[in-house]
Amino acid sequence: MNDPELISFLEDFLTPARKALFDKVVQQRTNHFTVVTEDVYQLHNTSAVMRSCDVFGIQNIHVIEERNLKKIDREIAMGAQKWVSLNRYHSSDECIQNLRDKGYQIVASSPHYDASLLSDFDISKPSAIFFGTEINGLSSEIIHQADKFIKIPMSGFTESLNISVSAAIILQDITQKLRSSKLKWELTENEKNAVKFEWLSKSFKNFDQLVKKFQDNG
Repeated sequence: MNDPELISFLEDFLTPARKALFDKVVQQRTNHFTVVTEDVYQLHNTSAVMRSCDVFGIQNIHVIEERNLKKIDREIAMGAQKWVSLNRYHSSDECIQNLRDKGYQIVASSPHYDASLLSDFDISKPSAIFFGTEINGLSSEIIHQADKFIKIPMSGFTESLNISVSAAIILQDITQKLRSSKLKWELTENEKNAVKFEWLSKSFKNFDQLVKKFQDNG
């Protein structure tokens, strides 16, 4: 629901500082990039990736739980689960199809498969960045369907980084480039309203009663 009048009504119950913070943060949110984790075994890693999404302005994170059913670790996410939109899937194919339907190219993070260096990544296309398991990386299903591959340059003996570290490095780099570009990366007004409504729904314990009050007054 993204009725501007309802959102304005609900915002009146926020403190002025909280309302100003909502307005400031939503202006920096983007759907130009989105993040996907696939069957990540360590719960804290998915939660930490969600936290990075919030920090760098990525509004949507997609979690594939084909083999490993997860819950968000609230302590490590540090409240990010309230501000980032979580999308869950039971299969990689379902997730990929949904993202393609929304116009995203599928980008697999991997040090293999002739991956492009992070510094050379083309930010112009809406992209879904996939991160895989700590041990085996991404599944063959995603590797075979990926449009692009991206990797972080490394100079040591270690071939890969922890998923949460990799996500933070990649997101910091590509979002900084995005905001310095002339691309239209911001949310649309409808998207901003939808995000605000989601945030507001998680901000009040009596949210349902407030919505009913608005409807009754209407």
